[in-house]
Amino acid sequence: MQLVRAGKLDHDDELTAEVIGTSEPAANADRVVLPLTVRNRAVGVLEIWGAKRGDPVLRSLASQVSTALENARLYQHLDGLFRSYLSPDVAQALIADPAQTALGGATAEVTVLIADLAGFTTYSESTAPAEVVRMLNTYYGEIVPRVLHHGGTITQFVGDAVIALFNAPVPQPDHAARAARAALDLQAASSRIAKPGWPLFRVGINTGPALVGNIGSESMRHFTAIGDTVNLAARLEGAAPTGGVVISASTRAQLPDAPVTPLPPITVKGKAEPVEAFLLRGDGDG
Repeated sequence: MQLVRAGKLDHDDELTAEVIGTSEPAANADRVVLPLTVRNRAVGVLEIWGAKRGDPVLRSLASQVSTALENARLYQHLDGLFRSYLSPDVAQALIADPAQTALGGATAEVTVLIADLAGFTTYSESTAPAEVVRMLNTYYGEIVPRVLHHGGTITQFVGDAVIALFNAPVPQPDHAARAARAALDLQAASSRIAKPGWPLFRVGINTGPALVGNIGSESMRHFTAIGDTVNLAARLEGAAPTGGVVISASTRAQLPDAPVTPLPPITVKGKAEPVEAFLLRGDGDG
């Protein structure tokens, strides 16, 4: 009867120490010990009691386990790397199914959140670049986790602007409510950490159909949404007061109980008629 055990390196065991030093199998009268390697370095051992040293099946088993460990290491490395540049939902989707990186997309209903710093150009013209970057990173370090917490997928940082999608790539029946909560949370957090003289965010939110997918070229691409829904979110952001959140009528329709203040219709380039807009209020707002 054979007993197989995989374990961590035990440098106090003479047989294990020999395997570590040579990266070759070793054996005594009781057991065979084979190295488990990742990047040609022993990270563990496979011990088999009652086996013969030259058994090719054992070498094959150790090789397969080493390959599995290497694959797990690569997966962890890619996961960490992707998550430094992509929303966790997008990163997970791409790792699970690399075919999703193909160019193109499909039309889906989304809620788009766009946040931008009012007065950023004036601030940046009178401030040292290093200080501008520090300000942006301070803001992003606070607001990005909050958007992600509410299920948003951040698709772009465009200078001082942040663009996030809800209901893509992961379906979210309450996507409009998620976006609204994220916007209010974002504004509250950024207001708390803002230093004197720093510009403050204004936010626009719109819900509707958009082409969602990978845009770019074979050498470089990014996950995003394109269409009139995104454009209107940008126009609403531009019409929002500093520190405020403006939502469209389509978003408002999905949030019938949300506290809002109707705004005068907004004239939008490319639309024949002014569009309805509402100022979203947080708890305690007038």
